[in-house]
Amino acid sequence: MATVQTQIRIEEDVKKQAVELFNQLGIDMSSAVNMFLRQAIMRGGLPFSVELPKYKQEVIEAMEEAKQISRDPKTKRYGSFAEALEDIDL
Repeated sequence: MATVQTQIRIEEDVKKQAVELFNQLGIDMSSAVNMFLRQAIMRGGLPFSVELPKYKQEVIEAMEEAKQISRDPKTKRYGSFAEALEDIDL
């Protein structure tokens, strides 16, 4: 079957995570996209549910803050949960 080249734009971090996942599954990005498209065609729509999360605004803000903290290179990193607990003042 003939194939055509398709170009899409993906956030860099999303692509990196997807490539890592697909590598663990033993497939490449092209195979994963083809699987997605075949499933969409077969189901006549997206092959998963799409809905807005019903989180409270403060939960969304807390998740965004956690995301920013996790990306901050100045944030202290720990090798284990036990190591993190040592820093907690009880």
